[in-house]
This record gives sequence, C-alpha cells and structure tokens, in this order.
Amino acid sequence: MSAQDAAAELAALKGALAAGRKGELAAALARLERDPDGAGVLALLEAAWRAPVAEVIGLTGPPGVGKSTLTGALIAALRRVGRTVAVIAVDPSSRRSGGALLGDRVRLGSDPEDGGLFVRSMAARDRLGGLAGLTVAAMVLMRALYDVVLLETVGVGQSETDVASAADTVVFCVQPGSGDSLQFMKAGIVEIPHIVVVTKADLGLAAERARGDVAGALGLAEDSGGWRVPVLALSAQRREGVTALVEALAERARFLAGEGRLARLRHAQAEDWLADAVRERFGREGLKRAGRLTVSPGESPFGRLAQVMGRLALPVAGP
Repeated sequence: MSAQDAAAELAALKGALAAGRKGELAAALARLERDPDGAGVLALLEAAWRAPVAEVIGLTGPPGVGKSTLTGALIAALRRVGRTVAVIAVDPSSRRSGGALLGDRVRLGSDPEDGGLFVRSMAARDRLGGLAGLTVAAMVLMRALYDVVLLETVGVGQSETDVASAADTVVFCVQPGSGDSLQFMKAGIVEIPHIVVVTKADLGLAAERARGDVAGALGLAEDSGGWRVPVLALSAQRREGVTALVEALAERARFLAGEGRLARLRHAQAEDWLADAVRERFGREGLKRAGRLTVSPGESPFGRLAQVMGRLALPVAGP
C-alpha cells in the first residue's frame, strides 16, 4: 500500500466515525490484530503516526483500586465538553481462549450508542507490564481519530510500567488503607506517574494519610523534567474531584506543548516501541543483529520496523 493510499484509508476512517459508523474502526483494529506486520497495516499505522490528534492518558494502579470507575468518570467529563474519546481497556486473559475477559469494559458504564466514544478491550495475555502487545499500535491509530485516548492497564501491581512508554500523561491510582502508598515507594513506581490520584477519598482519614505518604515519596524523587506531580484525592463514584483531575490533565497538556516536550517524549516512545517490536519478533539475538535501533525525528517507528524486518530477512506479509 502506498503512502497516498494509506492516507486515504485514514481519511475514510475519520469520515466513517463522523457518520457514526464505528464498525469500520473495529474492523481496522481486528485487521491489525490479525496481521500486525502486513504491509497495508504498517502503511496505515505510519499515516496515523504522522497525523496525531489526541492526547494519550494512561490510567494505572493495582487491581481493585477503581481504575475502571475513574475511566468512566473521565469519559463522562470529557464527553460533556464535546471531546471525542477512545478507550483501550486492557483486561486479564481467558486461560481457555486467550481473549480478554471484558470485566473492565463492563464496569465503564459508558453508552454504546455514543458516536463520540469508542471502547476496545484487549487481552494482556503473557505481557507483565500492564499493557497488551498491540496496545501501542492500536493507540497510534486511535490517536489520529479522536481528541483523547485513555489507556486503562490490566492492574498487575508493581510490574505495571509499560504505560509510561505509551502515554503522554500517566495517572497512577492509589487506594487508601491498602498499603499501595508503601508499594509506591518500594517498587520505584514513584518515577512513572505525572499525576497521582488517591481514589475512594470518601474514606476520609485513610485517604488523607495515603495522600500524605505519596506526596512525601514524591518529595524524595528526582525532578521530572520541570513537571511537579500533583497528588489529588478523588471519589469517582460520587464524582468528587473529577473536575480537579481534568484541570490537572489540561495543565499537563499545556506543559507538554511547550519547548518541544511532547515531540521529544513521543520520539523516545517510538524508539522504545521499535526495540520492543524487534525483540518480540526476533528475540534477543535478533535484537543484537539489528544493531542500534534509532528513529529519526519525525520518522515513524512502523516504517523503521518494516526496514528492519527486511534487513533481518523476515518478509512483510499482505498486499
């Protein structure tokens, strides 16, 4: 597929979504999962990489912390102001089929008839970093089509760090009285979030204690490129504190827009994704054979992947 054809396909997807035909995006994502290295898929992803629209927000934290409830509250807040939203909810995998169990998607409480909202569940399978293997590719496609992309991770505790290589802003959720704040300090997770949310703030004193513990841990962390990580208390079920979170996300977006920060962040993510994709397809030996994997500023990692696969003698399938 030529770059012109890929751009036309991306434009057709935008038109379909504007007309309320979400099934065409679902079909494109199914094709991505079925043939991730196909020439047509890689060309479409390259076109999408070059035309980003959305800010990408990752929601992470231990199981049971309330990520799905918070995701639902964010969807409602963003849709109220007219922003279109895509959600990738990474669910635990079924041992029998390997597919997503769809538990998080059920808890979102979203309206399936809402033309400005698209929700996709993906199975984590054997990934230990909280995201599914194809999440980044799916996110890149959705990023070209929506105003906001929300990535809700599977909830695997201390190993849940992949989201930092996919999202522009990482929101880490902490539950009062659960020991999460202690794990936050022990596990090095303190280096991941750009915003910390203490959920279930209606628990009162326990929530304030957790907020203080996390704020103290952040005070000991190294400076995160000039960004001060806010620690917010929130009760998503009561819709308390959601407005403050939306404002913090807007402030983070303004921060990234300055001094080329967002471009540098996404360039670093592109190189991380490329190395991960080569390792996944060729193993450590293939990664070694590939040599130093870099992506030039403004270059798509999907085009580079096609080049590397050709050099390592793995043919690119598809039309």
